Parts: sequence; structure tokens; C-alpha cells
Amino acid sequence: MHMITTPEASTIAAIATAPGAAGLAVVRVSGPLALAVSDRVFRGSRPLAAAVTHSLHHGWLFAADSEQRVDEVVAAVFRAPRSYTCEDVVELSCHGGRISAERVLAALLEAGARLARPGEFTLRAFLNGRLDLAAAEAVADVIRAETERAHDLALAQLAGSLSRALAAVAERLTDALAEVEARVDFAEDVGGVEVPAHVAGGIAETEAALARLLEGAEFARAMREGVHVPLVGRPNVGKSSLFNALLGEERAIVAAEPGTTRDRVSERIEIAGVPVTLSDTAGLRETRHAIEAEGVTRTNTALDESRCLIWVLDGSSPLEPADRALAERLAGRRVVVAINKRDRPAAWQHAEAGRLLADDSARRVVEVSATSGLGLERLSVALAEMLETPSSSAAEGGGIAAVAPAVSNPRHIEALGRARDALARAREAASGGLAGELVSMELRESLMAIGEVTGTTVDADLLDRIFSRFCIGK
Repeated sequence: MHMITTPEASTIAAIATAPGAAGLAVVRVSGPLALAVSDRVFRGSRPLAAAVTHSLHHGWLFAADSEQRVDEVVAAVFRAPRSYTCEDVVELSCHGGRISAERVLAALLEAGARLARPGEFTLRAFLNGRLDLAAAEAVADVIRAETERAHDLALAQLAGSLSRALAAVAERLTDALAEVEARVDFAEDVGGVEVPAHVAGGIAETEAALARLLEGAEFARAMREGVHVPLVGRPNVGKSSLFNALLGEERAIVAAEPGTTRDRVSERIEIAGVPVTLSDTAGLRETRHAIEAEGVTRTNTALDESRCLIWVLDGSSPLEPADRALAERLAGRRVVVAINKRDRPAAWQHAEAGRLLADDSARRVVEVSATSGLGLERLSVALAEMLETPSSSAAEGGGIAAVAPAVSNPRHIEALGRARDALARAREAASGGLAGELVSMELRESLMAIGEVTGTTVDADLLDRIFSRFCIGK
């Protein structure tokens, strides 16, 4: 499917609310004939074409050119350019439920509108200058947010926090590019094409600003998409019991016999505003049992693929060589060490777990008891500390305005990473006394990459990919 990449003369319509039983449903119409199409099926005290913008009108909807009533509706009129799409828009609120909304939509399509493509309303808002691309993509993130922090992050981006930060970066780069290219064009007048020290310094400062913006990207992306956190360890250390305790329900089978867990059991919870999928995994050991061996294989896959893990140890029995071998595999990972069964006599001391791992992991060693509940609250706090980084926290005071600009979209992270790398090359060229043409080329590449985020340098194929992921009606 190829979507529009310039505003068309066509008038589009779609159901804007989710399907299913509800008090109300909304059907949206947008385009130059939105009022005329709506008037063909709407009957109220006066035609919608005579209505002022931002007004509500009660009436009935009929099938086009028919006396068949479709539903009782309230029509909201928004005239261009003061609407979501900057076009004439009519939003018809009808009774909730699948039938009412579908019949209203069918009447509008029969009256001359066409069915909107996925994301086409927001695409028109972008193409008509109401939103830049970063804000337009935030619309989908607001809808899909699963936690309050993810919602706040998306709202901040929709309100322009990221766009303003990138606009400031782009302005500085544009100024630097203009000065560099002026020196190249008039080298004889200014005494050479080398980049002046103050311009080189400005490039370095801008590179640092982009780097700071990307510092919290991992946590911001986790807030947006969620993160998988498997519980790993030897058999019978209490992984399933701890998994159930963290969830507050009996999801995994618990038994004294080692090797009971033979497949991954997963459940989603929220920790520090991040959707976390916890997974109980098979204990890591050598086994000849085919089913258990497959479970161990899946555990190894989860261990290799996960950035964050909970390593469960049995505090009531001595550490074994298998524990030390697993510690080596976990080096460099984000790990919370849960010393389980601390309701029993301790077989070894807390500090020994810290010595098995890097110092960074040692501060996230927690003593717990899955059966008594000892340390479970502290374990949740340690998980939050593992997931979050100081630079990614919201500013003091709370609220949408207090959320610092953050990069959560993988497409944005990749593009801004390229922009930062191009600036690093520009800085090195400038400080090394290389010709201004080389610096200019890297500055242009950086600006192009930033423009992919804000939409100033976006192409039609990229727009197609972005907006095709939106729901119809948004």
C-alpha cells in the first residue's frame, strides 16, 4: 500500500474510537468536502455548512439520499485551519458499539468520502504543518502507552520537548555550516579554509548535547516498549517461588524436586514505570531428560538475549562451581542478585555474591525469602535501580512539562546516533586542521540525520513505513 505524501483533495472518513460496547463512538471526517459530505447525511436544526468552527450540533444521521435513520448523533465542526488536520473536520459522536459506528461510517462513504488509510489523519496534520514528524509519531506512543511514565514521556514528545531540543541543535549546526562554507567560498579573503577554533568548539559542544540526549535512550525505550527480565540460576534455588511472590499469584509450578520448570513462564508487571515481563526459566544444569534439556536450552537463549536479569541463589546451601560459572557469563550485564531462602540458616555471607560479580552489580544484591516475603520490597527497588539511569529521570516537580527531552523511538535513536557520529568526525577534522570541505560534509550529514527525526529531510517511503503502523482513524 502506498500512502499519500502530499495533501490531497479527497475527503476521508474513519471510525476514531476502539471497537466494542461503549457509551459513545466517534466517526471522523476530514477534507475540503467534510462539511458537504456530512450535510448529505446529517439532519439537525441547520446545515453544518452554516456552522461556525468549534461548535456542536445535535441531530440524526440518515443513509445517503434516503429516509432510513442510522443513529442519533452530535456533530462537532472544526473549520480549517483550526483542526487536527488543518482541514475542515467533522466528528460525529454516535452510540457506542460496532453496529452504530459502522453504519455511520458507511453512510459517510456512500455520501462521497473515502475510507482513510492507517494514520492518514495524523499524516495530513504533519504534511499541513501542524505537527513535526517527532510529534506525529508521539501520537501513536500516547495511544499505546502501558504505564503512566510512558504516557508522560509520549505526551512530552507530543508537546514538542524533543523537537525543541533538536531544533536548538540544528540551529547551531546550521550556523556552523554557514561559517565553514563561507570560509571555503572566500578562502583567499579570510586566509585559508581551516575551521576557526570557536567553530570547532561549537561543534564539540553540539556533539556533547546530542550525546546527553541519547544517554537516557535505553531507559526511555524500555518505558516505551517494556523489557524482558528472566530469573536464572541453578535448579531448586527457588526461582519459581520467587517468580510467584513477585507476581502475587501462583503462576509457576513449585516443587521440591529439581528440574520441575521445563519451559519459560512469563507474566507482565510494572516496575518504576517500565512494563517488565518476568520469566521463570528452567534451572541451568546438565541433564539427559529431553524435555528438561530443551528447557535449559531456552534458558540459555534467554540469558544470552536479555540485557537485564535476576540471578537467584540459594542462601541456605553452599555456593557451587555452577554458580561461579554462571557469574562469569553474567559479567557486564545488568543483574540483580537475589539470595533466596534467607528464612533458613545462612550457608554463606551476603558479600560473597558481590565478589562473584563486578562492583557495579554488588550494590544490587538483595537477601529475600520467597516463602515469608522477606526482602521482596527491596528486590523491587533494586529492579527499578537496575532499569533506570539518573539521566533519564523526570525533573523535580512532576507533570508533563517536567519530563526532560528523551529519545525512546528506535528510529530516532538510530538516526541521532548517526548524527552524533558525524559530528564526532567533524570535530576531529576541524581540530586536526583539515580542509573545511570535509567538515562541511560531516555537518550536512548530521543535519540530514536530525531532519529524519523532525521530518525536514524525510522521504515518501519513510512516511509510508511510519504512518502505516498507525491505527485507522488516527
